[in-house]
Amino acid sequence: MNTSTLKNSTVTMTAADLGAPKITVRQRLARHPQLFTLALIIAVCLVVGAINPEFFQLAMVFDIVRACTVLGLFALGVMIVLAAGGIDVSFAAIAALTMYGITKLVMTQFPETSMAVILIAGAVGGTLLGVLNGLMVDWLKAPSLIVTIGTQYLYRGILLTFVGTVFFMNVPHSMDAFGKLAVWRHDTATGVHAVLPATVLVLVAAAGLTWWLLNRTLMGRAVYAIGGSLPIAERLGYKLRAVHIFVFGYAGFLAGLAGIVHVSSTRLANPFDLVGMELDVIAAVILGGARITGGSGSVSGTLLGVLLVTLINNVLILAGVPSTWQKVIVGTFIVLAGAVFASKRSS
Repeated sequence: MNTSTLKNSTVTMTAADLGAPKITVRQRLARHPQLFTLALIIAVCLVVGAINPEFFQLAMVFDIVRACTVLGLFALGVMIVLAAGGIDVSFAAIAALTMYGITKLVMTQFPETSMAVILIAGAVGGTLLGVLNGLMVDWLKAPSLIVTIGTQYLYRGILLTFVGTVFFMNVPHSMDAFGKLAVWRHDTATGVHAVLPATVLVLVAAAGLTWWLLNRTLMGRAVYAIGGSLPIAERLGYKLRAVHIFVFGYAGFLAGLAGIVHVSSTRLANPFDLVGMELDVIAAVILGGARITGGSGSVSGTLLGVLLVTLINNVLILAGVPSTWQKVIVGTFIVLAGAVFASKRSS
């Protein structure tokens, strides 16, 4: 081997040695947390499907999608608050107050109100309650968790004290019709009815709007900037008060829609509904890759987290898993996700 050949081979080996380090599987999952959530979803589906093949029927798929709708609307709102470095636990109370108050008003005063008007009323009512959250967080300079715990009790107290506690077994005709409306129906040869409800379209529209706000607007940049580093964001000119009002108002907007969708789907207005959903929603958002400290979160990851929590809460019974183990499994997945996602900070 002559001197030039030796020199060239040495250069080639040195360039390879000095190349970028290989990315481990854990680091790849940390950079794309939705992949980890997707892997968990596939694992759950394969296990449940292997034990009970009925899981893969179209009717079951549609039932899961239906169960994701309200949880998904809540989760999108919580995700955008978390991305800004805050946390909101009052969304279920906002939904309950909005849905019951509007249903009662329509039933007693305006029974012929169209569904479009009812949805708009729910969105406006939820937005106003959410904006109140944002203003209080900004004025009091208190942690948003403390403020929204307080408003959670406030909103539920107003509902139960001043609005009413009587169940409405019959909802307005337009809400009843919307709840029965289907995007697609399919009857199998065995007589099983598979129905994809139109209420799912509300979640699809909300997901599209949320993605656009976070990825195509200046407010979306402000949300991630403030959640990532408040001092740097303020030096860049982002206004904390505007972001607080926006994120909590938007979470309230989605909560108001979720309440109306819930009543339309169940065709029952119960002021005690939606209690206790807070932890499931926050778990779904965390499993979707959002950090509790802010600065991250995505629509795709959040929806995958919602799907995972819905699967655990609704279909593990098909695999013979007792319902009492649902929280154990969700907690285990959250711990695993935390361990995987934490490597992002060290990579």
